[in-house]
Amino acid sequence: MKLARRVAGIEPFLAVEVGERAQALEREGIDVVHLEFGEPDFEAPMVVREAVEKAIKDGRTRYTSSLGILPLREAIAEHYARTYGVQVSPDQILVTPGTSPAMLLLFGHLLEPGDEVVLSNPYYACYPNFIRYADGVPAYVDVREEDAFQYRPEAIRARLTPRTRAILINSPANPTGTVLSAERMAAIAEVGPLVISDEIYHGLSYEGRDRSILEFTDRAFVLNGFSKAFAMTGWRLGYVIGPREHIRILQRLFGNFFISTNEFVQWAGVAALREAGEESRRFRTVFNERRLAMIAGLRRIGLGVGFEPTGAFYVLANARRYTHDSTRFAFDILEQSHVAVTPGAGFGANAEGYLRFSYASSVERIQEGLDRLGRFLAARG
Repeated sequence: MKLARRVAGIEPFLAVEVGERAQALEREGIDVVHLEFGEPDFEAPMVVREAVEKAIKDGRTRYTSSLGILPLREAIAEHYARTYGVQVSPDQILVTPGTSPAMLLLFGHLLEPGDEVVLSNPYYACYPNFIRYADGVPAYVDVREEDAFQYRPEAIRARLTPRTRAILINSPANPTGTVLSAERMAAIAEVGPLVISDEIYHGLSYEGRDRSILEFTDRAFVLNGFSKAFAMTGWRLGYVIGPREHIRILQRLFGNFFISTNEFVQWAGVAALREAGEESRRFRTVFNERRLAMIAGLRRIGLGVGFEPTGAFYVLANARRYTHDSTRFAFDILEQSHVAVTPGAGFGANAEGYLRFSYASSVERIQEGLDRLGRFLAARG
């Protein structure tokens, strides 16, 4: 059967491909060190788990408003006021089951066939797929390690065309760990088109505070959620903030395609924002310790880390002295040393020859994985 063009253009998510092969090896009894997934290895805060248990016991298991329950939207608005000093109304917020459905709806809402969205290269692997699925065109702006993977406003401006609909930013960034400065974000906001800011790694900046695009412009959409800073990956809870007139349209789409987000999980989100701040800050301290261990360990075994990431929980390490086919190399590492890492090829042409390492695992598992990888690299000469 012939596939629709929008489906045929979707590329495999290599982190998932590696992860699934790693799981197959584990079913054979092999110990695999997982450094491929951006998934914290600890549970969500106790207060969050207690909140979801209470919500289920209280029968909070029915359809909600398609926007999401009002207490959660109020808690999100309070969070943005407290953390960034910006005023957001609850009716500017749409709660979704993770940020991926929000992106799917947002690009479908904004893009006509052939419209362009500017994004950095390297980029989060799924961004181009979301854009192409909406019949849009990714417009890449190169960022490179020797320039600290900086997304430069002047380079963005040079990439604009009459078909440019939006600029996509991700800070802290996946896969590079780059954090945009306030000055750079302000300059990007002034470039002209709408800005879509993926803020899912907020709460995981290690040098200075997070900055939201809403501090610099209201012509923006914010994507955020609970997966990373609150260790709630499998809970699937996210949200999009945007101008009222756009959120009303997104609400209509969401009601058609998803009806509503799980009610009991939304109550867990309320608890996360209002009661789990101290635990989230503890998570950040743990990740920072792992970040330093990962950087030192990668350098010790001969992989390049010219730029030290200051956000998220990834290091994009240069492996070009060993390979220019990062996909094959990553699968060789997995099969021979039983360490799962993500090929840089999945994050764009500028990341080919790199490997992305997640430090969401414990320091002990990071060290074990790097020891195995060091032996693998030494054997290759």
